[in-house]
Amino acid sequence: MDRAVLGARRSGVLGPPGTARENERLMRPLYQVTELLGDGIGAELSRAVHRLADALPVQLEFLEVDLRLENRREKGKKLYDETVEKITATRVALKHPTATAEESPNAVLRRRLDLSVIHRPVYTIPGVPSNFRRELDLDIVRIATGGTYDDPGRMIGDDGAVSLRIVERRPVREAARYAFNLARKTGKRVTSSSKYTIQKATDGLFEQVAAEVARQFPEVPHSVELFDAMLGKVIMAPEKFQIVLVLNEYGDFLSDMACGLAGSLGIGASANLAFDHSAVVRVALFDAAHGTAPDIAGKNLANPTAIFLALSLLLYQLGEIAVGQAVKNATLDLLREGVRTPDLGGKESTDSFSDAVAVEVARRLAPKPRNV
Repeated sequence: MDRAVLGARRSGVLGPPGTARENERLMRPLYQVTELLGDGIGAELSRAVHRLADALPVQLEFLEVDLRLENRREKGKKLYDETVEKITATRVALKHPTATAEESPNAVLRRRLDLSVIHRPVYTIPGVPSNFRRELDLDIVRIATGGTYDDPGRMIGDDGAVSLRIVERRPVREAARYAFNLARKTGKRVTSSSKYTIQKATDGLFEQVAAEVARQFPEVPHSVELFDAMLGKVIMAPEKFQIVLVLNEYGDFLSDMACGLAGSLGIGASANLAFDHSAVVRVALFDAAHGTAPDIAGKNLANPTAIFLALSLLLYQLGEIAVGQAVKNATLDLLREGVRTPDLGGKESTDSFSDAVAVEVARRLAPKPRNV
């Protein structure tokens, strides 16, 4: 029996076989998701995801791939071949944290799947200490190729060095289409940000392509900001920014600054995206920002907040916007109410926090009674 079904029955989310609640589950829309199992707390996070998934008004069929370190060492390249094949078939994947030893699984998958865009939401997480007193809710869409990061540079004699800054139309178009589609789905506005007044060729091309894509989405508000000025404005008036589209290194800087304002570099989630020739998402890999936390592995203390936020992003990608929003909002609202794991000063275990979120999501998504 599916372990998610077992967990949900134990927590009361599902009834026994043949009941109305079980039959209702079987009538839900079905999506296949590749689940990449990880090291350390990965097993507990997987269990938490399955508990939550079973409370949703959709069916998620998880196709597991074991990316734990011992399995990677045993199977080598064949394991990555299998992983790429499954992700390509399902088009969406949820990845748990993995240990980096001989290689970084994230780097291998990014290269093998041609993941060219990163979507990093950053928002205030209740219970996470921060010196920033404003509410933050920012979606950073970052072109993950090019910029100055693709060229390590070279010395010119003994006293100078130079590197190329590369901006290409295709990845900019892919990222822009993703950002504007996200805005259309969520009712948000887009800001493209660069140093186009100084870097006239590279950043100028970026803004030109962003403007071309913006014209295809006339219902989505679009503004342009100089990147250095925008950094200050995000601190002074974060509510003015919702979806920010940026080049590679700018996205790196902005993500870390925003996470610092939110109080943590590791409690969020991200989406890594690859596109077809029409700039439509071909595959999407979703993961938590934190590591494997081997010191608490197996102790039922892991905080599943980040993997739940990754799951909410995956649901957005599947087109289940209301379900994804319910997962995100229920998780954050429970944290706000003091339902937290020990790392955030609470008393909940991984299992009890997961059950609380599952019950709250099910309550929020339950059909409203009809007036007779």
